[in-house]
Amino acid sequence: MTKSSLTEQHQSKHESIQVDNSSAGERLDKVLALHFPDLSRSRLQAWIKNDQVKVDAIIVNKPKHKLLGGEVLEVETTLEDQGEWRAVELEINVHYEDDSILIINKPVGLVVHPAPGHYDDTLVNGLLFHYPELRKLPRAGIVHRLDRDTSGILVVAKTAEAHNHLVDQLQQRAFSREYLALVHGILVAGDTIDLPMGRHPVSRKKMAVVNPIAGNASRSKEAITHFRVGEKFAQFTLVNVKLETGRTHQIRVHFSHLKHPLVGDQLYGVRNQKPKNMSDKFTDIFDNFRRQALHAKSLGLTHPKTGEWMQWECDTPPDMLELMDAIRIHDTSSE
Repeated sequence: MTKSSLTEQHQSKHESIQVDNSSAGERLDKVLALHFPDLSRSRLQAWIKNDQVKVDAIIVNKPKHKLLGGEVLEVETTLEDQGEWRAVELEINVHYEDDSILIINKPVGLVVHPAPGHYDDTLVNGLLFHYPELRKLPRAGIVHRLDRDTSGILVVAKTAEAHNHLVDQLQQRAFSREYLALVHGILVAGDTIDLPMGRHPVSRKKMAVVNPIAGNASRSKEAITHFRVGEKFAQFTLVNVKLETGRTHQIRVHFSHLKHPLVGDQLYGVRNQKPKNMSDKFTDIFDNFRRQALHAKSLGLTHPKTGEWMQWECDTPPDMLELMDAIRIHDTSSE
């Protein structure tokens, strides 16, 4: 059976497939997956359910249909738009690009996906303007996201094959994702935080550490965060964080649970938590830092086409650098 590659340049065509006798007893969607290895099983199942697949000239719309071997499949292949999002001319900081992937350096304040209140000013909108072919991919090729007020690096797939490959890597925890975080309080040494997470029981905008033993197993997911101490200040600690899992708000929730919330975190931080004896200048800088002090500094992955391990790193943004410099001065003056 010859494999097919369906790209944006061939987004709709008719394919004829001779089923091998060795596929006797296999499901229709599984056989299609062998022929279209760069597409997701859900997309292939949608083709079947939309009457786009014939088996020996008869439409079959059940993915579980068992084949006997030797049949001829006729497939009307399409890559349908994955959303009604608008393309908007927004500046995008492309850190690296090739035929398969984009590495984006996301600034503070940029929302990744369209959502209530942000329908046309997100990374997705900007990507669709500069790369209109991404409209054919789930979430415009975005594989993982960063919170609006978290800066740093993320990967975007440019082809269906790359998207599926990267999603598989993410699910298998094969990405290397490292962050820089500034937290309240003193952490003596690095550690691993292995605490399951789920939706907050009261505030639907928040996530929380969930105890599965207390009858919450159905809403808890494994969440593992590794960290090491980078620099200690008088009342703060700069930590290097490595994610093993990637739950929503994972770093913010885990450190808040340890009573070391991220500086500036408006959702999980402690209100009015300030160091003592602050100078006027430091007070001004500290009070105006109104986002979580979190930066996705590096990303490593296996390239979906070449199989090569690649890694990228981006600079710490100016607002975090200014804050850390102010903390260093404040610590020195308070000793």
